[in-house]
Amino acid sequence: MEQFLSDFSSFVWGLPLLILLVGGGLYLLILSRFLPFRYLGHALQVLGGKYDNPNDSGQISHFQALTTALSATVGMGNIAGVAVAIAIGGPGAIFWMWVSAIIGMSTKFFTSALAIMYRGRDSIGVLQGGPMYFITEGLGKSWKPLAVMFSISGLVGALPVFNVNQLTQAVNDILLIPNGVEVGLWSNSIIGLILVVITSVVILGGLKRISKTASKLVPSMVLLYFISVLVILILNADVVPKYVLMIFTDAFTANNFAGDAFLGGLVGGLILLGIRRGAFSNEAGIGTAPMAHGAAKTNEPIREGLVAMLGPAIDTLVVCTLTALAILVTGVWQTTDANGVSLTASAFANAMPDIGNYVLLLCILVFSVSSLFSYSYYGSKCMSFLFGDRYKHYYNYVYIVSILIGATTTLTMMINLIDGFFALMAIPTMTATIILAPRVVKEIRIYINKINQKQTME
Repeated sequence: MEQFLSDFSSFVWGLPLLILLVGGGLYLLILSRFLPFRYLGHALQVLGGKYDNPNDSGQISHFQALTTALSATVGMGNIAGVAVAIAIGGPGAIFWMWVSAIIGMSTKFFTSALAIMYRGRDSIGVLQGGPMYFITEGLGKSWKPLAVMFSISGLVGALPVFNVNQLTQAVNDILLIPNGVEVGLWSNSIIGLILVVITSVVILGGLKRISKTASKLVPSMVLLYFISVLVILILNADVVPKYVLMIFTDAFTANNFAGDAFLGGLVGGLILLGIRRGAFSNEAGIGTAPMAHGAAKTNEPIREGLVAMLGPAIDTLVVCTLTALAILVTGVWQTTDANGVSLTASAFANAMPDIGNYVLLLCILVFSVSSLFSYSYYGSKCMSFLFGDRYKHYYNYVYIVSILIGATTTLTMMINLIDGFFALMAIPTMTATIILAPRVVKEIRIYINKINQKQTME
């Protein structure tokens, strides 16, 4: 079974899916005439609440939608996944991360705009957004099997077992083992139960409580991480220019033969979940973020798309780059065989001997726990689409039990299973987005004309 799941995961994350995600994203970027970059300032204004209208349809603000989506993507991938990328591809891997983030911005823009353009009503009549709704509402009922495929895959893909397992490992390695605590099933169960209590309080309160918690946690965790890495960079200021330059030069050199820098970059920018190194670090094209953005209080699809595109910029261009520079400037990537969380922990311990590990552990805790909140929302939304709103709360109970499983087991099989289903979510999401993209472009022209007219009148 383990071999079967490993083969399944490798198969679905093969070249055709990477072409669909990267090639599709590039197509969307060209189709939109690089809109994500031309309207970056406007996107920040929208995020700041300048265009908020309390009478618009939806449940949460632009800012809450972005932070809910970010709380899912800014997680262990940014800390453990980047370390894996550097271990495989060296500093040049970071360049390919940046490329994937730029492509990912256009993908997030289109998928989240579609989540508002084609919202559907659930079984109790509440307006909902996400790939399953823009497939059925935008492409028609005959495409429903694609929406069902996305939702079934999402039920498994949204389970938090990998995230919890890595968090438990970090607590063991950084906090318990160095202080002489014997780790095992008992200690892991206690960690799992603590996570169950924290997660239950938030997720059983529904989307509004999730979004409120995320809007407080996400900015603070990014700021804490930013300050911590800034300290590391200041302490190693003499070598920072050398490694920044190396990111560019190594991206195109054949140090480990040509393919390796590219492979490392894919692992950095498109960080595979679990054994396959996670999904994309920013999950652009997977279809999770549009479920959060589809709940935003707006009647302007393009406006929400512009807010959503900031996600990959914050997630990959900022947070992943910070992790990469911390690992590179401290030199630990050349002096230790450690990988994943352990490599990042080595960088923090090297720069700040007494407190570095604990600062990183605090960041890991906030990153991981906030991810737990958002994924439960995504899974219950898939459950609601498949079986009706009155059954969606059952998913939360399965989700909570899976936290205990994640904390107390080794997850080779589960990681491959979840990774494979995560990939399966991308197939319907990207297929529908590419087909519906010309309609978004038409909407872009209408929106830009509206904005220009408003500016002229002012």
